Amino acid sequence: MNKAFLLLISSLLALSYSGNFYSITTANNNTVTQHKPTKYLYEYFPIKKFVDGDTFWIDNGTEKGEKIRLIGIDAPESRNMFNIKKEAFGTEASEYIKQLLQGKKVRLEYDVDKYDRYGRTLAYAYLEDGTFLNAHLVENGYAMAYTVPPNVKYAALFIEMQRNARENKAGLWSGN
Repeated sequence: MNKAFLLLISSLLALSYSGNFYSITTANNNTVTQHKPTKYLYEYFPIKKFVDGDTFWIDNGTEKGEKIRLIGIDAPESRNMFNIKKEAFGTEASEYIKQLLQGKKVRLEYDVDKYDRYGRTLAYAYLEDGTFLNAHLVENGYAMAYTVPPNVKYAALFIEMQRNARENKAGLWSGN
């Protein structure tokens, strides 16, 4: 009875989890199992408003929304606020993310720490077409790699993309 019960439970778990995969049979009769595209696995949130090149608000169903700070990157400051001064290329970075995200939705991925000391949600963000937003901004020179432990999941990727952006004089590395 105990074995039969465990077999039933494991079968039910396998069936419920298998909904996240699909199989393809290739021309030479090999079967390849893959994850379904991410839009079927994750919840996407509409963008509600913009703060700057690495911070925005999503509509999470609450009246206020949720403030998202992209982790692993830092965009130049686009305005003077408190003791923080506007930085070169800050306006361009802020305008770029507004144009990129206007009318779009994002899904969020978290690392070890979910909130910063200001109460912002720390996240990696992906567009519905699969674009990894944090990486895209670094790759195109609209942000720099900025990793703060323990949230270092993509640190090596961001550092490599920054090196490439700098070598290609992309965005803030253009010298203009």
